[in-house]
Amino acid sequence: MFANGHTVIQLMEKLAPKHYAVENDKIGLQLGTLNKQIGNVLIALDVTDEVVDEAIAAGAGLIIAHHAIIFRPLTKLDTSTPAGKLYEKLIKNDIAVYISHTNLDVADGGINDWLADQIGISAKGRQCLEEVHTDRLYKLVVFVPESHHEQVLEALWRSGAGEIGNYSQCSFNIKGTGTFLPGPDTNPFIGQQGKLEHADEVRVEVIVPHSVHRKAVQALLKAHPYEEVAYDLYAVDLKGRAFGLGRAGKLEKEASLGELAERLKQAFDVPAVRVVGHLDRNIRKAAVLGGSGARYVRHAIFAGADVLVTGDIDYHTAHDALAAGIAIIDPGHNIEKVMKQQVADWLNEQLQAAKSETKAVASELNTEPFTFL
Repeated sequence: MFANGHTVIQLMEKLAPKHYAVENDKIGLQLGTLNKQIGNVLIALDVTDEVVDEAIAAGAGLIIAHHAIIFRPLTKLDTSTPAGKLYEKLIKNDIAVYISHTNLDVADGGINDWLADQIGISAKGRQCLEEVHTDRLYKLVVFVPESHHEQVLEALWRSGAGEIGNYSQCSFNIKGTGTFLPGPDTNPFIGQQGKLEHADEVRVEVIVPHSVHRKAVQALLKAHPYEEVAYDLYAVDLKGRAFGLGRAGKLEKEASLGELAERLKQAFDVPAVRVVGHLDRNIRKAAVLGGSGARYVRHAIFAGADVLVTGDIDYHTAHDALAAGIAIIDPGHNIEKVMKQQVADWLNEQLQAAKSETKAVASELNTEPFTFL
């Protein structure tokens, strides 16, 4: 059975939640409707006329792309213009377009992590260049009868509660006595109607990130045996996990700037790269940012990187980088094409787990606008 369009996007947003996006980014559904069954989903970097033809040939009812097709509010829809023709073709062929942009850049296991993997930046100690979102922390406190203590804890662990840094299944547990008086319309798990009950209970405290707090509460209520569950959920003044743009970290294998540039030509499947800096310079730590990263040179320096790998570097930024002592490798904006197969593979795993017949396919078209001679 094919998945509904809303279901496909719910799965996609498990990877790249919308709240990860930077302010005013053009993400989400930009054209068409999700109120339909989706047979095939085309994953693309850009939505061009040729990509739409590819979607039509693949029988795709939905395109999930990285770059937006609508950047500002439309005052009119003139189908004689290139953009208008594109929108018309999409509408006539009932193809919806959903954009996952900076939220996919920021996501843990998203574009910048995929690029960092290809560069050879170690996952251990990897950091973001600019924080965009911090997962707010909550304290969840619940009172559980001793007989169901372990059952409730296991449910909380599975929901993602109890993680502090690199530690998991963290909790604090205190035994005590709970009291309650069941009313006439109750069906108490312990005790009798109209009789004050003293129960051996455990006070359980766990830290819960905002991103999973609803899931944790639902898991708690399902695992708890009481009709009325006594629990508290309150914000704590502690910084949770940070999510952001770009990545920086030590290379798994040190290299000269020239060697790294050659390596990246192969890794990113590009015919040429632009390099700023002495080619024999040793590179131990690298930073990467998919897309246009000219304004992130200072961020890379602050992170201690010897080189910044990013696209769309201008002349004056290159001179500033030389003066500041950081190298640059510019393989172009199009290296974000890594998202096509990665998103398709990830989404297919989710669809298969949901027992859906819907398939995600990666666009095979190269939307690089430049020709290297």
